[in-house]
Amino acid sequence: MNTFDFSPLYRSTVGFDRLARMLDTAAQVETGSTYPPYNIEQVDENDYRITMAVAGFSEDELNIEVKENAMTVTGAVEKKEAERQFLHRGIAERSFERKFQLADHVKVVGAKLENGLLHIDLVREIPEAKKPRQIQILSDTQKKLEAA
Repeated sequence: MNTFDFSPLYRSTVGFDRLARMLDTAAQVETGSTYPPYNIEQVDENDYRITMAVAGFSEDELNIEVKENAMTVTGAVEKKEAERQFLHRGIAERSFERKFQLADHVKVVGAKLENGLLHIDLVREIPEAKKPRQIQILSDTQKKLEAA
């Protein structure tokens, strides 16, 4: 498998270190497990939802932390006092940590746990200064009328 070295990018740019870190992160293959499974859906033009299957976890055992443009969802299972004897164990009861990179201007607006699914709602809020705007093109006659 090919690996990319982005260190020359760090040396030759100023102010783009965040972009280089993002490229570095994107180039790395996720080595962790695929637990818990999740969906990412676009609910509306600027609304998104991440749904994670976290059966067996309570609200107290889950944590969502947002730092800069990264969201980390962790689940910590408390050890059960009484040891149970399983004939078949198909439900994973293990701790996890799942990280998501958030695009610029994407904010986490809420989360809820229902029926073993953790729903995390996100919204993209583009500042007015960053939104596209129309520039009126004036003809020579319009310029002369405005000057008069």
